[in-house]
Amino acid sequence: MGIVRRRSTASVDRDIPAPPDAVWDVLVDIAAWPIWGPSVRSATLRDGATELGLGVRGDVWTAVGVRMGFVITEFDPGHRWSWSVAGVPATGHQVSVTRAGCRVRFEAPWWATGYLPVCAVALRRIEKMVSDPREGGES
Repeated sequence: MGIVRRRSTASVDRDIPAPPDAVWDVLVDIAAWPIWGPSVRSATLRDGATELGLGVRGDVWTAVGVRMGFVITEFDPGHRWSWSVAGVPATGHQVSVTRAGCRVRFEAPWWATGYLPVCAVALRRIEKMVSDPREGGES
């Protein structure tokens, strides 16, 4: 795992020995967000949307119960999605193929680098979920 700071963003990543598709599925499954995301209590999509995609809107409830609207601002299926929450650019989520599985990267705006430790926890939880399906609530 590493933390990288670029001009406008900072990121944290983790190599996960799992198929990239399995990790992507966890990242775009809003029912899974509270399992891997320490700051998420729940999420819903708006306007009849059933899955994430560019321009899809929804609501996310924080761990302390505050509801905020979101919109997906970037979406490259199987590889990357980003969003704005409450009108503010938020995290980017990226999956890339490696020899041993995949590398998952979360990016945050430079002014939100304090959020990267939360993202690191999320990456560990995602690895656990794809390594042990019982972590995702399956039996």
